[in-house]
Parts: sequence; structure tokens; C-alpha cells
Amino acid sequence: MNSRERVKTSLAHKQPDKLPMDFGGTMCSGIHVSCVAALREHYGLEQRPVKVHEPYQMLGWVEDDLKKAMGIDVDCAPGPRTMFGFPNDNWKPWRTPWGQEVLVSEEFRTTTNANGDVFIYPQGDTSAPPSAEMPKSGFFFDTIVRQEPIDDERLNPADNLEEFGPISDDDLARIAANVRACQGSGRAVAAGFPGTAIGDIALVPAPFLKRPKGIRDIAEWYMSTVTRRDYLHAVFQKQTEFALANLARIHAAVGNAVDVVFLCGTDFGTQTSQFCSIQTFRELYMPYYKRMNEWIHKHTTWKTLKHSCGAVEPFIEGFIESGFDILNPVQCSATGMDPRHLKKTFGDRIIFWGGGVDTQHVLPFATPAAVREQVLQRCEVFTQGGGFIFNTIHNVQARTPVENIVAMVNAVHEFNGEKR
Repeated sequence: MNSRERVKTSLAHKQPDKLPMDFGGTMCSGIHVSCVAALREHYGLEQRPVKVHEPYQMLGWVEDDLKKAMGIDVDCAPGPRTMFGFPNDNWKPWRTPWGQEVLVSEEFRTTTNANGDVFIYPQGDTSAPPSAEMPKSGFFFDTIVRQEPIDDERLNPADNLEEFGPISDDDLARIAANVRACQGSGRAVAAGFPGTAIGDIALVPAPFLKRPKGIRDIAEWYMSTVTRRDYLHAVFQKQTEFALANLARIHAAVGNAVDVVFLCGTDFGTQTSQFCSIQTFRELYMPYYKRMNEWIHKHTTWKTLKHSCGAVEPFIEGFIESGFDILNPVQCSATGMDPRHLKKTFGDRIIFWGGGVDTQHVLPFATPAAVREQVLQRCEVFTQGGGFIFNTIHNVQARTPVENIVAMVNAVHEFNGEKR
């Protein structure tokens, strides 16, 4: 099998010839830009500045030569714009607070205060208030909440719909170009399309809008799931209508060249519990997830990916009923997320994309031997009967030793019976 066939076989809950692996296919299965540079050096590849294709988390673009060196089976067809609302065009050099020279979009515009903290601006407009901050000692951006005073008597759902609407011809062309760029590689294509994430807390503060209106404070939004549920229903209803119309236009432009769509990144789990009840999930979120998934499965061959960190075992049945094909990142360290239980209970009905190694404790802090051991154990559990794409639990973070990353990759190849 080639990589795409291998991934599609796993997505069909069948056993492929080898376990497929993703790094960089989505914004939640990527590698920090500093680690991408370290991997390029380890594999003896040309040393050049790495592109920061997802500046919010400072993810590095995994180029074709590194994909081949690592044995990656998935290509990324990114959305038309970054989390800060600008496209990745006309790359320019930028030096990070930790001293690495990288490449960023020409509209990646920042200022630095006297303390050395870096501020980035929505749509590259430095006349607007900054929408995120990277502390001097940090490795990625933290959202700056820009909440205007809330007057419940005048609160209008349209205020939380400013970022949604018919997709522009320019953004549609960018999506089509990003998908075309993946053609011919033999790898599976994972795409991100705008406007489909219902209540994603990373998007609620709207770091891509210059002066966001509505409910934009994170705590206020979570409280609104109880106190302003009719308001959120009105937002989700209209957002879903826009999303369905946009998905039809996107499919007309890219067809079935896409294999996986990152549909929604709303987190429902904490380390030990959940952000809401199962009843709230089913009443507030599920109807809109079902509408989008049903349209996609009726009109396309795309598989849909639901990202949610944390202890989401109580929600997985609901994810399946909502029509999601894939769960990511499979946070096995969270309460109730034992790999054997997950595979036995849900493995024939949902694909696990991630869970291959713990990125909180093992990958960054354990020995290479301990990394290898956990990877082999997770592969043994999750591969049974197919339905598993190897990836870490969320992105590979900064300061992860390259020796450990390589030990992880080599363990996957060892599991596949390959020598590296």
C-alpha cells in the first residue's frame, strides 16, 4: 500500500499493511517549530529556517523531505487563514524570543514591550488591539481576551456571528490550491475548513477579529452554556446554515481529493472530568454536529475528525451518534481514558487518531527507552482490527528532546517490522 491507501484502510476499520503515522496533518497533531528544526538536523536534511504555518501554537511546517525521513503518511491542506486572520503569504524571517530564526507570513506583525513579551495583531493590523501575547519565556501565543461590557438586554446573536458567513472566492481559491498542493504525494490529505467548529473555546475570543463583539470572554462563554442557552442556539443555528452552504462550495472546488476533515476542535474534557453534562452536549451541541456530519457523509467521501482533549469517555458515544468518524487526540492520561477500555468499547465504531504516547510526562521527560516502551504498548492495543492512526496526544511541544521524538518514530517503524 502507499500512504493514502494505508490511511484509508485504517479509516475503514480494516488492518493495513503497516500502521500509518501522522505528524503535521492537523493543527492538533503537529510539531513545534523548534522541534521541526531539531528533527531536520537529526536526519541530516538541509538546514534552513522552518516555516511557522500555525502561529498561534507556533507549529512548524513539516516539508516533504522530513516526511520521507520520518515515514509520515498524511499531508496537511491547511485552511485559508491562520488563527490570527491572515493568510500564509510571502514568507519573511522572524527571530523568536528563544533565538530561533523562522519564517512567517508577511502579515505576521508583532510588537515587543520593555519586558521582552511579544504581541501579535489580528489580520496583521497593528492599529487594532493585540489579540495574543507570547511571554518572553514562552514558546507559543496566549489569547488576549478583549471583552466589551455585556448588556444582556441588548445582546444580539449576530455579534457572535461576525466571523461566519459565505466563504469568499479568495478563501475558496486558497483552499483549492492547498488541496492541489498535496496531490501526487501518495499520502492521505487532511484538511481544515473554516466555520465548522461549534463553540470551540480557542475561537470564541476571536484572535482573528480586530474588535470582536458579543460574548468573547472564556469564562463568560462557558457560563452562557447554562445561563444564555437560547442565545447560543441562535448562534449555532445560523453558523451551521453558513457552514453547510460553504461545505457545498468547498466540495465543488476540491471534490474527494480530501480524505479527512478537521471539523471541530471544541474541548469537552478536563484532566479529570468534563466541561458540561452529557445532557448539555446532546441538547446544545449534537444537533448541529449531526447536520454537518450528515451532509458530509451524504455528499462526500470525507471522514470527519472531532478533536477534544481530556476525560471525554462519557461523550464518545455521543460523538459517534453525532456522525464523527475520528477522535483526536485520545488523551489516555485523563480519567476514564484507558487505551484498552477505549479500544474494546468504541474501537469498531470510531477511529483513534492519536494516543500513541503521552506528551505531558513521557515524551518530553522520560528516557528514549521509556518512550519506546510506551509507544509499542499503545500500538499493540490500538492497532487491533485497524481504526488507528499513530500520533502523539496533541502537538509535540517545545523543549521535547529530539532523541525522544526519534525514539518514538523508530518505535512505530519497529512495530511495523521496519529497520531505521
